[in-house]
Amino acid sequence: MLLSAAFLPPVEYFAAIAKGISFDGGALAPARVWMEGCENYQKQSWRNRSLIGAAHGAESITVPVVHENGTFSLPIREIKVDYSTPWLERALRTLDSAYHSAPFYDHYRDSLFSILESRPSALWDLDIRLTQWLASKLGLPVEWNVTETFELSPSKEKGDDFRFNLHPKKALPESINYISGRTYYQVFSHKHGFVPGLSAIDLLFGEGPECSAYLFP
Repeated sequence: MLLSAAFLPPVEYFAAIAKGISFDGGALAPARVWMEGCENYQKQSWRNRSLIGAAHGAESITVPVVHENGTFSLPIREIKVDYSTPWLERALRTLDSAYHSAPFYDHYRDSLFSILESRPSALWDLDIRLTQWLASKLGLPVEWNVTETFELSPSKEKGDDFRFNLHPKKALPESINYISGRTYYQVFSHKHGFVPGLSAIDLLFGEGPECSAYLFP
């Protein structure tokens, strides 16, 4: 399948990956994932933002980027993270505040924070490291690839194209609609009910090693 880079991607992103995993002789055969490395940067997408479950409801964590001449016509791999503001420190505090009581937060916190605190200079590097970390912790075997050219209509070799329909302002793609209505443990469900569309860290911190069962068809 073909996916765009995303910052702490939503649960639906990993449901798409799970759909590409098959069973071979009782073992899981990895999903073959192509990360779109040749598109231009797009604002108001998952590429530099995610949603988490906080005390007052869904809260956005946004990664500011360095705006240069023609930022929105630059390849995604050339976009730099702007560390001149304390967004990272605020994000870490927000995560601690939102998830300190989640059943598995302490188990995963240090390795997550280690990636964030390493401060990758490129948004692409930050996104890919977090996405691969999440896939591993969610128990999803993946064969990772990166595109070498941009194809508006990709070859069949790359499988399902989720680059444009996994978006915070678009409906859930029909092919992964099977997760609609499914629930998992959320820290603040007693206040807000179940909130769909959050970052997969919300699922991971709530369900731990059992979270993969939520993602498979």
